[in-house]
Amino acid sequence: MKIPAIHGYIDRRILINFTADPKSVEKILPYPFKPKLYKDKAIVGICLIRLKDIKPKGLPNCFGVSSENGAHRIAVEWVEEGEKKSGVYIPRRDTSLRLNTLVGGRLFPGKHHLAAFNVQEENGSYHIDFKSSDQTEIAIDAVETEELNAQSVFETLSNASAFFEAGDLGYSPNNNKFDGLRLKAYQWKVKALAVSKVKSSFFENEEIFPKRSVVFDNALLMENIEHEWKSERTIVGV
Repeated sequence: MKIPAIHGYIDRRILINFTADPKSVEKILPYPFKPKLYKDKAIVGICLIRLKDIKPKGLPNCFGVSSENGAHRIAVEWVEEGEKKSGVYIPRRDTSLRLNTLVGGRLFPGKHHLAAFNVQEENGSYHIDFKSSDQTEIAIDAVETEELNAQSVFETLSNASAFFEAGDLGYSPNNNKFDGLRLKAYQWKVKALAVSKVKSSFFENEEIFPKRSVVFDNALLMENIEHEWKSERTIVGV
């Protein structure tokens, strides 16, 4: 799927990150993707992102649309023409904007589920939850902090930042193909979040992930980032 370059602003992006058992993750990844490991752990998570003024590059902002969105992500590797590549596999996307549900998987990579978002932000404190049309639920309560979660497998904020910055290429399923989309952030700057509550019905589903095979690791915050999305090569599955 080829789309024109898309331009807009990331008003707020929260990455909720978990470590996971690689064998459990392997079972849900389609060919050719395999888990990208960090210290022998698979890394999975949710991106909660508010987008503003999204439109084809070159159009004025008045033509743009804004929305709250959630994307479940799995850090992956694969081999392409003999070269190892890395990025993220996105098994599902959720959105507050009905337009996204209409164009997702047709004019824009990835089927989107319509979801009701509840967002409360004040003085560095964040509460976000949503419930989708198929009853998938996400919730987080967090506040800005100077240090990464002390129990994080990444140990430092700079290590976590570098890992997720390298995951700028995402692939979404589209029948027997995977549509590629690369995020080009004009700057990359993350803050740490201290999390008091986190819930994900997807990662807590024990029919997919056995009990204690997915453990919360850290959360990161990005704000006010100008960016573009660009199509990348489509991968054909088996």
